[in-house]
Amino acid sequence: MNQVVVMTHAYGKRSGVRYMTNGLKVYYVPWLPFLMQNSLPTIYGIFPILRTILIRERITLVHGHQAFSTLCHEALLHARTMGYNVVFTDHSLYGFADIGSIHMNKVLQFTLADVNQAICVSHTSKENTVLRSGLPPNKVFVIPNAVDTAMFKPNPNCRPCNEIVIVVISRLVYRKGADLLVEVIPEVCRLYPNVRFIVGGDGPKRVRLEEMREKNSLQERVEMLGAVPHAQVQSVLVRGHIFLNSSLTEAFCIAILEAASCGLLTVSTRVGGVPEVLPPDMIVLAEPVPGDMVTAIGKAIKILPKTDPYAMHVR
Repeated sequence: MNQVVVMTHAYGKRSGVRYMTNGLKVYYVPWLPFLMQNSLPTIYGIFPILRTILIRERITLVHGHQAFSTLCHEALLHARTMGYNVVFTDHSLYGFADIGSIHMNKVLQFTLADVNQAICVSHTSKENTVLRSGLPPNKVFVIPNAVDTAMFKPNPNCRPCNEIVIVVISRLVYRKGADLLVEVIPEVCRLYPNVRFIVGGDGPKRVRLEEMREKNSLQERVEMLGAVPHAQVQSVLVRGHIFLNSSLTEAFCIAILEAASCGLLTVSTRVGGVPEVLPPDMIVLAEPVPGDMVTAIGKAIKILPKTDPYAMHVR
């Protein structure tokens, strides 16, 4: 019988061994994160705990996630040294020119020099990882993200009949295109009087969106929800007709899948692996510039009457 054991850093007071409701065993190693949920690099500091877990749980395969996770790099390095099979999964796209990316790419080449296999979530992500890590392409496999469609079902009764609702659920940060939203939302509201926005998410760019709403007197047409727990995402999505993704870089974007499963037509920036997510008739793509995004939203509004939420859910 296959068994999965999770190892991660401590989250606040959550430390030690915990069992999830589905029986999943999680080791919360007492390493506190210092920035963006990353723990300080220790190289060998984690080795005694890692070795104990691997031997105690009779682990046969070590699977690490995310290029910027120091815990992932150290676990893969030590596990391979101990002779375990290791697999690395990359979920994001990274550059080659800025200082952070240059440093991280060097670390990635060192850590992944002897991994057995690597997984990426899109073909664009695979190309990016191969270039950054120097891995042979035949060692890197593409496995797209997936969602449990039973958790994301359409409910047209939650939609208003006399207006079009555009939903945005995203972290409100630069990489997710929050600055684009500041330009796009007022223009769409000006061109289409029957359009209303629901914005879910939190982040440093939320202040700019709040200022935009005040400046353009859009309090009645732009609803700011703040952070939305994942368990409540479906109840927010079914209130809308169109899902808007404004990311500037994206390896896959699982939020688009969740929206499509809820029967929403998607408008998204044409970046990274986004064009691979949905068939062309379920998504309208635009360049990551305000004018093109406004045009794409206009196209989506025109074809909206022809869409069937339940047919989109089945697909």
